[in-house]
Amino acid sequence: MTTPAPLFVRLGGVPHHVVVDGSGPVCVLSAGLGMSWFDWDPVVPLLAPHRTVVRFDRPGHGLSAPAAGPSTAAGEADRIARLLDALRLPGPATVVGHSLAGLHAEAFARLHPARTAALVLVDSSVEERPRASRTAPARARLLGAVLSAAGIPAALGPAARRLSVRHDPAPPALVRRVYRTSRVLRGTLDENARYGAVAAELLALRAWAPLPPGLPVTVLAAPDGSARWERRQRALARRLGARYEAAEPSGHLVMLDDPEAVARAVLGE
Repeated sequence: MTTPAPLFVRLGGVPHHVVVDGSGPVCVLSAGLGMSWFDWDPVVPLLAPHRTVVRFDRPGHGLSAPAAGPSTAAGEADRIARLLDALRLPGPATVVGHSLAGLHAEAFARLHPARTAALVLVDSSVEERPRASRTAPARARLLGAVLSAAGIPAALGPAARRLSVRHDPAPPALVRRVYRTSRVLRGTLDENARYGAVAAELLALRAWAPLPPGLPVTVLAAPDGSARWERRQRALARRLGARYEAAEPSGHLVMLDDPEAVARAVLGE
């Protein structure tokens, strides 16, 4: 499979880095907190013969520009819709969200039901009683400014990536290009600071925006030996009326540890 040329799409005035592979029905892949488009690389060759695979970096992630405003569940759902519009891919899409992005993917399915063909949550974040912090975003911005001024991203960014991603298959040059930047550090801190608010917003959204009837939903979990995490993931599947599958053995980064499991979930196998 040839590597597609980088593409930048301006959404809400912010340039977003996008990569499109393959052909067929559309599948959108959104990675977790602090991750990049290339973290889906092991999955793409398995999907591209059957799907038009869209990967994008949220603002402040990968190669995308910094965010113009705070992250919200509705805003992230609309970001996916605007991205598909910009790419002229209006038809229903399978939306795949990993970790934090699972909240965004579910919000998309609830707010854009006619545009959702299926929903796949890959070891998604689960918050039964989320709490939003009013002061966390300001603290995150201050911390980002201090660490950036001290040169921490350039000095330690790639090393922090290596510590958090075991057996990292990403090309070292790409890791350095992305994780040496203060933009990615700040984007990750800002998105993390808004995590509780986004989770609380999704919880409220479930009360008035149901998933489309008959929508195929898969919860692909990575229990990794944690009975408590497995119980929470199974509870999420029951709440969404979803099929539950476990990727074992796999860590949280299922797309790297077990790409075949992700591909099967997307293709409905």
